[in-house]
Amino acid sequence: MTMEWVFDVKEDDTYWCTADLGWITGHTYILYGPLAMGATTIMYEGVPVYPDAGRWWKMIEEYKVTHFYTAPTAIRMLKKVGYDEPSKYDLSSLRILGSVGEPINPEAWMWYYEKIGKSKCPIIDTYWQTETGGHMITPLPGATPLKPACATLPLPGIIAEIVDMDGNKMPVGEKGLMCFTKPWPSMIRGVWGDPQRYKNNYFGHVKKDGKPVYFTGDGAIYDENGYITITGRTDDVLNVSGHRLGTAEIEAEVSSHPNIAECAVVGKPDEIKGESVFIYAVLKSEDGFAEEVDMIKEINTIITKRIGAIAKADSVVFVPGLPKTRSGKIMRRLLRALAKGEEITQDTSSLEDQSIIEKIKNCLDKA
Repeated sequence: MTMEWVFDVKEDDTYWCTADLGWITGHTYILYGPLAMGATTIMYEGVPVYPDAGRWWKMIEEYKVTHFYTAPTAIRMLKKVGYDEPSKYDLSSLRILGSVGEPINPEAWMWYYEKIGKSKCPIIDTYWQTETGGHMITPLPGATPLKPACATLPLPGIIAEIVDMDGNKMPVGEKGLMCFTKPWPSMIRGVWGDPQRYKNNYFGHVKKDGKPVYFTGDGAIYDENGYITITGRTDDVLNVSGHRLGTAEIEAEVSSHPNIAECAVVGKPDEIKGESVFIYAVLKSEDGFAEEVDMIKEINTIITKRIGAIAKADSVVFVPGLPKTRSGKIMRRLLRALAKGEEITQDTSSLEDQSIIEKIKNCLDKA
């Protein structure tokens, strides 16, 4: 149903989701969905920049791909290393673009819309989880007016509400907890061998009318039209001098700097503030830019102007890349450990580039 509604996919379409087949996006939207609809589905194993940054665009041209579904991290990387690369290829077969996996920042959304979709293809910014099985909040192509970096509205039949801990609906512009307050067909129904963990993790945080409801673990905001913007995980929230700051919000502002390709924000313990803001930033190029100290000042000026002085970064480290899985997710737990000066003891087997940890350590040593 979501394949039909959200992607408007037809039997003669050629659909490409770039996710790793082992992740839920691969299950649902590389195999089950497209094949159930009778569409042609493309599977690709590899990185988007080999042998060059035109790899994906060449495939779209060659196979006349009509639907392209990828992650914001991949979009930001391709924007960085091949800003004008899409113009070398015929992408006119594309009809619908999709984004999945994390909140997309407005700058990446606009590049995707203009450079890949030629300002003609709707971007379906899908919000869902492994636990939901399929899309929950997303625009519908041709039916939902788009707003950059916004998931917009729940699908028909999905009761999504942004509430406080007591289940009260949040007013416009105020951050709350993203919950689904009624069951849906593809929802998670248990944790193998541990039913109590299922209850605690998903239904142990928020109540509405005295009854437990499913809490996604994400924060979100309503706009004046009732559109929903996801602000990121609530466990990716920093507590700086008693102020709760969403890392996704800070990252979006830092990424708006014209010389920043992508970034990741984590908290670093601070004996006075509780936590301080620690930013890993990847430059678009190392040529012709101001000294790093000037860049740090510019970044903090943006943060102060758009969020407030409380969100200024105490540490900004420029790194060659971020630790990501093969599907493009940033492994923030590794970045948190590095910021604290801890040894990496967690499993890193899913990293796309195993050498990136040592490269980041070298940058930290020089900072």
